[in-house]
Amino acid sequence: MKLTLLLDLDDTLLSNDMEQFQKAYLQRLADFLSDVVEPQAMLKQMSYAVRCMLSKDSPIGTLQDTFDAAFYAPLHLEKEALQDRIAEFYATIFPSLRSITRPRPAALRLVEQAFQRGYRVVIATNPLFPRTAILQRLDWAGLRPDAYPFALITSYETFHFCKPNPAYYCEILAQLGWPEDNVVMVGNSLPDDILPAARLQFSTYYLNSDQSTVPAPTSGAISGSGTLEQVLDWLTLVEEQAEKPSFDSRRVIPSVLKATPAALDGLCAGLPAQAWKHRPAPQEWSLTEIVYHLSDLDNEVNLPRLQKILAEDNPFLPGVVSDVWANERDYQARDGKMALNQFAERRSVLTTWLQERTPAEWQRPARHAIFGPTTLLETCLFIAQHDRTHLQQAIAILQSLPA
Repeated sequence: MKLTLLLDLDDTLLSNDMEQFQKAYLQRLADFLSDVVEPQAMLKQMSYAVRCMLSKDSPIGTLQDTFDAAFYAPLHLEKEALQDRIAEFYATIFPSLRSITRPRPAALRLVEQAFQRGYRVVIATNPLFPRTAILQRLDWAGLRPDAYPFALITSYETFHFCKPNPAYYCEILAQLGWPEDNVVMVGNSLPDDILPAARLQFSTYYLNSDQSTVPAPTSGAISGSGTLEQVLDWLTLVEEQAEKPSFDSRRVIPSVLKATPAALDGLCAGLPAQAWKHRPAPQEWSLTEIVYHLSDLDNEVNLPRLQKILAEDNPFLPGVVSDVWANERDYQARDGKMALNQFAERRSVLTTWLQERTPAEWQRPARHAIFGPTTLLETCLFIAQHDRTHLQQAIAILQSLPA
């Protein structure tokens, strides 16, 4: 793979005025469900539930979980009782919204050329919709998902963060196993697509046919800008530069750390119980053992170490032999899904604590038993690298599962 290409969907690959589209979408849904819920009440609660998803900053629970909690109970509705009706809406009414959109021939050429060049291609649309709504819009763009091997399509069932949260972009990379390629974001929104991706040092391409409207203050965040037709030539230049993003700043590392439990939850969604216990080889760990290992490390090693760096003057951080815990604590006999929920809660505590730290606190020194002189920031980078190793291990296990 030469690079990982993240592509926005609406008004990038598909001409779609989102303000007009969302108004029509919500009104048709409200009309369709008018026999069970008063339309204005539904629209008001839907708006609130979307705001809850947009503001979500924790790896605990998916965006769908957030939406469900904010939408159904206040309207005195049972989600299970409405599932068939909602499925009917997406099968029969939602397709009529196609008339609001238009395919872009340049988008088809871009995607086909990207695959021919060996890029890893991700549909990085804001995951506020169910997967069926996103797949249908891809089909309207002429990019039927079963015809193109997209590495990932973000949706609210398996994602935990929205744009413009940088954790959304970290979650994408974590689900891909943190590829070593250059990462490129192509989109039409400065606040949602370009600025958060640039914060992570991605290469960015701002879709903007009127170059005079690119604001000067954002020039450092925009690697390229122009029309969709010009993206391929620009990507050729990006390949030659071979620059890779960096995730080693205090502003970025909390998002990187949040992405680990989020990505594991998305990757393991719907796994049967026996899959959690699967070991590719007798001496290797299962998903259950990996998740318990990460969870216990956060609780007993990672957060206490970070707090010690803050509380003491240049403290010594002793080494911890934690791999033996898998056998000593019999992780394999436990519930893997329960461990993942616990890990998300513990990681949320850790990252919330990190986000409260001052610039000076991030540079507090310590002495590590293995790595020598270090800082709070570098200790967090060690955690992130350890996460990455086990995340890649988990992906390998998932790929080894029997069909």
